[in-house]
Amino acid sequence: MDKFNNLPSKIPVFPLSNFIVFPETTVPLNIFEPRYIQMIDDSMSSERIIGMIQPKRTGSLKIPELFDVGCACRIVSFNETEDGRYIIILKGINRFKTIREINNTKLYRELMVDYNFYKNDDNLNDDNKFEFSKIKEILNELKILFEKRGYQINWKDLDNQNVYQTLSALSMASPFSILEKQILLETKTLSERKNKFEEILKTYNSDFSINKTVQ
Repeated sequence: MDKFNNLPSKIPVFPLSNFIVFPETTVPLNIFEPRYIQMIDDSMSSERIIGMIQPKRTGSLKIPELFDVGCACRIVSFNETEDGRYIIILKGINRFKTIREINNTKLYRELMVDYNFYKNDDNLNDDNKFEFSKIKEILNELKILFEKRGYQINWKDLDNQNVYQTLSALSMASPFSILEKQILLETKTLSERKNKFEEILKTYNSDFSINKTVQ
C-alpha cells in the first residue's frame, strides 16, 4: 500500500460547501483568495497534497466547524492566470478522518488526519464484482430529478466508466444537500453508497417528502 503509507498525516485543507471528492476522481478549482493562494504555493513546494472537506453550518463564518471526513487530493495540474488566479486540477487519493486541527500562524487551516478508516480506498477494484445493472434505477431516477431541477448532464460521458466511477461522479454532481453529500462521502463500501444514494434520491422524487433530508 505505497500510496496509503506515503500520504502525509498533516495536510492543509480547503473547506468548500456542497463539494465532495472521491478517490480516483478529478475536479478543477479556481483559486483566488489570498489564503488559498498561499496554501497552493506551499503545497506545490512540498507533496502537492491538499484536503477537500465540507464546513458545517456551525461555528464562526470565518472559521466554521468542519465535518470529520474529507478526501486527500493531489494537485495534478497547475496554471496561473494573468490576473494572479490559480487554475488547478485535483485528483482524489484517499479519504481521511480528522484527528485534530493544528494551531498555526498561516492564513489557511491544517489538520492531523488518519487514513486507516478508509484504507480500502487503496483498492477500488471491488466494483468489478458490482454489476452495472444494480445502479440502473439510480440513473433513471436521477434523470427525472435533473429534469425537474433544470440540470443538464452529458450522460454519454458515463458510458465508459465503471460502477465506482459512475456513482462517485453522480454523488459529486448531484443536487443534494451538504449533509446528504457528506453521508455519501462517508460510506465505506460501494454497496453502502448505492443504498444511501437510492434512499436520498427517493426523498427528492417523492412529492410528499421533497424537502426531507436523510439522516
